[in-house]
Amino acid sequence: MNTTVPSDVANPRLAGAGKLRIEWADQEMPVLAMIRQRFGHEKPLAGLRVAACLHVTSETANLMRTLHDGGAEVTVCASNPLSTQDEVAASICEDYGVSVYARKGEDNATYYSHLAAALDTRPHITMDDGADLVSMLHKDRTDLLAHVRGGTEETTTGVIRLRAMARDGALKLPIVAVNESDTKHLFDNRYGTGQSTLDGIVRATNILLAGKNLVVVGYGWCGKGIASRADGMGAKVVVVEINPVRALEAVMDGFQVTDMAGAAAIGDIFVTVTGNKHVIAGEHFERMKDGAIVCNSGHFDVELDLPSLRELSTASREVRPFVQEYRQRRGTRIYVLADGRLINLAAAEGHPAAVMDMSFANQALAAEMIARSKERLPIAVHRVPEELDREVARLKLETMGVALQVLTAEQERYLNSWEEGT
Repeated sequence: MNTTVPSDVANPRLAGAGKLRIEWADQEMPVLAMIRQRFGHEKPLAGLRVAACLHVTSETANLMRTLHDGGAEVTVCASNPLSTQDEVAASICEDYGVSVYARKGEDNATYYSHLAAALDTRPHITMDDGADLVSMLHKDRTDLLAHVRGGTEETTTGVIRLRAMARDGALKLPIVAVNESDTKHLFDNRYGTGQSTLDGIVRATNILLAGKNLVVVGYGWCGKGIASRADGMGAKVVVVEINPVRALEAVMDGFQVTDMAGAAAIGDIFVTVTGNKHVIAGEHFERMKDGAIVCNSGHFDVELDLPSLRELSTASREVRPFVQEYRQRRGTRIYVLADGRLINLAAAEGHPAAVMDMSFANQALAAEMIARSKERLPIAVHRVPEELDREVARLKLETMGVALQVLTAEQERYLNSWEEGT
């Protein structure tokens, strides 16, 4: 066991249980394992320091192993105070020699001290899940900016923040938006969030979804996944959306679409996945029926206006783990799950390893791209190159035993010519 790396975890003695979880997830992550094997031989990250701010889960552990085997000095901190799996955090540092700063349930002061500890390593490459690390780098540690070759971003919320920084001219380093790759958002966001969000709701409440009005606020890839899975379990799905194209798509997918005021009056369960602030506000809490369940599966807890809910309430109590009851002045009860934080990671285990396999394969290859670039990438938010995206998909299909059709020479000529017509 390696106990020499600087770390702050809840209990190092949990490492044995954590290693079992990491190995279990690894069985479902064959693409990342293939990349890790190659990294072990080629050492593309040799001499580089990587600071990662990600959900500290068994899947993330396998990404950290891959970067470490690639020659990097790796430090990881939590991207959410409630998403850390303490036994996994212990194993990452004890068994794999990666510095970890993460404790489940850490307070805000500890959370930001852990971010600072990751930046204290003077990283060459950053990895973010929500852009908190890059945000601190730009606000408080500008002395390190010239030292950073580039970073990656895992989430829609983080990409939104980073694109805003780029528009304002505030972004000072190149970022590869892993979230924008097809093998990330088409699978992780849709199938991963779709399944893990409902898993978190059911684990926290043990309610039957069939027959319930389940309101999905936001119909991006995450919202589509949640709506699809909820529909499959018998829920009556209602969608709230600001984008007319997405709203039309939800209608065509067979779901009721309305505004938040209309949905508030009929919903039994509410799930926010917008990346925006206070999409369920005080006026909406006031319209909800007795016993309404409210949760968030977007990155930040600001999607729910909890301060307004507290002002509207006369009493509050925890009735189950991750279930807080608020009794409003008019007597109705509203149940908020996981303090408005990511329900799929706070009350469950996050995305299945099989989809994180592709997301983290993209992360590893993006880090390699940054490392191998002879010159620093232009300062901007970049997409993962299409060839890397397709390679991840190809490797995933290969591990699944799925064969691809190959174009004939005649078909290749036809697709690349314009002379041949009807």
